[in-house]
Amino acid sequence: MAGTAGTPGTPRVLRAMNDRAALDLLLAHGPLSRTRIGKLTGLSKPTASQLLARLEAAGLVRVTGTSEGRPGPGAQLYAIDPAVAYAAGLDVTPHRVRAAVADITGRTVGEFELPTPGRRPAQPVVRQVTDALDGAVKAAGLARSDVHRLVIGTPGAFDPGTGRLRYASHLPGWHSPTLLDDLAAALPMPVEYENDVNLAAVAEQRLGAARGHEDFVLLWNQEGLGAALVLGGRLHRGWTGGAGEVGFLPVPGAPLVRKVTRAGSGGYQELAGSQALPGLARELGISPVPPGPYTEAATRLVARAADHADGPHRELLRTYATRLATGLASLVSVLDPELVVLGGSALTAGGEVLRALVQAELEELAAARPRLVVGEVREHPVLRGALESALAATRDEVFDTSR
Repeated sequence: MAGTAGTPGTPRVLRAMNDRAALDLLLAHGPLSRTRIGKLTGLSKPTASQLLARLEAAGLVRVTGTSEGRPGPGAQLYAIDPAVAYAAGLDVTPHRVRAAVADITGRTVGEFELPTPGRRPAQPVVRQVTDALDGAVKAAGLARSDVHRLVIGTPGAFDPGTGRLRYASHLPGWHSPTLLDDLAAALPMPVEYENDVNLAAVAEQRLGAARGHEDFVLLWNQEGLGAALVLGGRLHRGWTGGAGEVGFLPVPGAPLVRKVTRAGSGGYQELAGSQALPGLARELGISPVPPGPYTEAATRLVARAADHADGPHRELLRTYATRLATGLASLVSVLDPELVVLGGSALTAGGEVLRALVQAELEELAAARPRLVVGEVREHPVLRGALESALAATRDEVFDTSR
């Protein structure tokens, strides 16, 4: 009967399913007693005891102490051993590569940031990736070989047919036809690549404003204007990975941009992207316009405008909301999502004030009426999404006790 040991309904598979349910409960709740695990899983005390003994022998859980506060001896508390496995994430922009390593529970144990100034990279991309990863690994007190999986987030997307990066002409050094093979040769762990805005959506779905939602759009405005589409609980990437590249969307109020891939921009980007806000502020007589890179200037302008009830700052926010809603109306008319999450610093800086203005404008421009919310994952959302994505795959691997 050995050939049927792994089929659904056999004791081995049922045990593995119970094991995974218990491990997921420990991830969600932290240390739990045997009795509590039994109640939450619906397992009898003897079965829960066998399960915990099995997980302890496999090195997946350990006793971390005893419960207190009740008469009599405390019950032993079990927790996932955080050192069971580690996963890593990278957030790549034209200006820097940010890396982090997390243990299996999701706790970040090491971080590192590698500046990458200039249009021509000072070092090859493979070196940038390995140096950033090694910096985070060293900060965690680990070795590169301890990392089970790496997820790299970049603007644009790697075309699954050609393996080349598309929709991100502004990312220097990342367009070599051999890049993915070169990275695979340099890194000892499995590596996945994902669009940066998609990863921000993963973070919001796992940890933030989109928890419990199967259909939502994340509209992102930071260094570029983009969107992530989650349909039926899954990211929709499109045929070439370009789903959600809404910066290229032609919209009323902006000149028609032709040869958009060569221009690296489109109507919606020109109308409502971060780079449009300093110019709009000058038109409205706002002075001084914050100095520095346009993303930082736009973020400061939006934050400042949200604090003003009237005058040119409030006019800036109203105009910005109309421009955002103009492109968003096309998105929601096609997708009819349950929820729209506003993410990226040039949106979240406006908080509830900007959200309410965009919601009101969208109700004027589109028949669909999704609820708009402000993103809740504010600290490095792309990197957090990369870690969550890497951790999900790592847990599926190391928590599978049927192997």
